[in-house]
Order: sequence, then C-alpha cells, then structure tokens
Amino acid sequence: MKTSIFIISLIIFLSLPSPTISISHPCNKNDEKVLFQIKKSLGNPYHLASWQKTLDCCHWYCVKCNKTTGRIIQLNIFAGNISGQIPPEVGDLPYLQQIMFHKLTNLTGNIPSSITKLTHLTMLFLSNTNLSGPVPSFLSKLKSLNYLDLSFNSFTGSIPPELAELTEVTGIRLDRNKLTGAIPESFGTFTGNLQYLYLSHNQLTGDIPRSLGYLNFTSIDFSRNQLTGDLSMFFGTNKTIQIADVSRNNFQFNLSKVELPASLTSLDLNHNKIYGGLPATLTGLRLQYLNVSYNRLCGKIPQGGDLQKFDITEYFHNRCLCGSPLPECS
Repeated sequence: MKTSIFIISLIIFLSLPSPTISISHPCNKNDEKVLFQIKKSLGNPYHLASWQKTLDCCHWYCVKCNKTTGRIIQLNIFAGNISGQIPPEVGDLPYLQQIMFHKLTNLTGNIPSSITKLTHLTMLFLSNTNLSGPVPSFLSKLKSLNYLDLSFNSFTGSIPPELAELTEVTGIRLDRNKLTGAIPESFGTFTGNLQYLYLSHNQLTGDIPRSLGYLNFTSIDFSRNQLTGDLSMFFGTNKTIQIADVSRNNFQFNLSKVELPASLTSLDLNHNKIYGGLPATLTGLRLQYLNVSYNRLCGKIPQGGDLQKFDITEYFHNRCLCGSPLPECS
C-alpha cells in the first residue's frame, strides 16, 4: 500500500504548476479545445479556474505537456469539489500517458469506453471517487498500461479475466469496491511483471487460482473477502514477496509446511482457518509485522529473530499455540 501512496503523491507533486518549468513549445490547439470541452462537461468547476484562454494550457492546473511537442501527456484532477461523470472527451487527447481522477467523491457513473483510444496510456488512476458499474473488460485494450488503480469506488460484478491481457502491467488495485465472484484463473497467465495485486475489502469468493503461483509478487492484499483454499504457492525459497495480507478470509492450509522466503517483511494471516505450527524459518526473517491470530495453529512459537517482539494479540485465539509472548507450553 505504501508504494501506491508514494506513486500517487509523486504524481500530484509533478502535476502542480511551477513557474520555473520552461515550456519550449506552446500547447497544442486541438488539445486545448478538448480540455475546454472536459471543463464544460464537469460543470466549469472552480477547481479548473486556471483553464483560461489568457494562459497557455501547458501551464494550467492539473495538466502537463510534453515540452517538445506541446501535446497534453498528463491529466491529473484530484481533491476538488467536482460533480458529474468522467467526460468521454478524455479519449480525444491522443498523447495522454497518464490519467488521474482522485479524491473526487461526487464523480459518478461508469468508465467511458472512449478511454480505449489512448494508445500511449501507461497509468490510469480512478480512485477515491464514486464510480460504479462493472470493471469494464475493454480496459484490456490499453496495451501500454503498466499501472491500474480503481480502488475506493463502488464497482460491482466480477473481475474481468481480460485484464490478464495487459502485458505491461506491474500493479493492479481493485480494493475497496463491491466486487463479487472468484479471482480469474487467467490472472496466472500474466506475461508481464505483475508485482502488486490488491483486491481487499470486496466480496470475492472461491479458491485462489493455483495459476497465481506461477507469478512472483512483491506485495499482495486479499484481506476482508470470503476467499478459500491454499496460499502456499505464493511463498517458497525462489520467491521475492515482501508483503502479504490475506487476513479475514476462509483460507485453510498447513502453515508448518510453507517455505517462507527471506524477502518477507510483513505477513498478516489473522481470522482464517490456518492450522499446523509456525515454521522455524520465521526466526530468520526481518519481520516488521506479523499477525497469525484467530486461526487453528498449535505448537510452540519458535524462539529467536523478531517473533518475541510482537504483542500477544498477534498470536492469540489459536487452538493450542504457546510459548513467549503467549503463556508457556504445558
């Protein structure tokens, strides 16, 4: 999650107008015309007050140009009092590389299909709004996309399996929506380098596809769903996963048989049906966070490493787990 917050913060910083930035080419007039249409579609909000004929549009708030060509490459509208829907005219900015509609809680409706015309788009952030409807399968047509964030919205329906056709994508966030159904089996066929997958706080069901074990994630968050099955395929000595949050689901597997990679720094398994014991390899990890509470674990907590620095609440409500920081084994 920290990675996503950093990316968004950096994008917002780079979107702020700066008098020190010299634009060598004036804003393209066709792009300027489209931006005025977007402003009109959004009800001419005060948030876009700088969008005026008297100022070159490369200097407008929430907009960034290519300095050589004057074409609009970023449209980052965030944290404003803006109502309405995403204007379909965004698809008429042919050189857009990045779109952000972020923290606009009065933004409603669906994702417009016109977005598929943006062949150069690499980042799509539609987060913390009130967008609804299904996650459209046509997003798979954005072949240059390397980051997709649709978090904190009201999207419903199932996750489209076509998203696996995004061969350049490294991160997908669909968390904090109202999605149902299973994680698509096709997600194990990503041919790119998918490192981040956040699906938490939805209503997803079913087993985790075994095919996901073919991928090597850096961070996953499947927490607060109704998912089932075995998660051991995410781990192993050949993996480089750092953060795994699968808490508050119905996962059921033998933790004592799981090989945890040296890269792991955060592991949250709380509120599942995981059994067995804690593997001794946990003592060799540099853990910043660990929570295995509310499971069916047994046996003595391995001594050493970082395991004793965690609070009793990270271990309690298991079948017969014992040893420091829990009471001694009888």
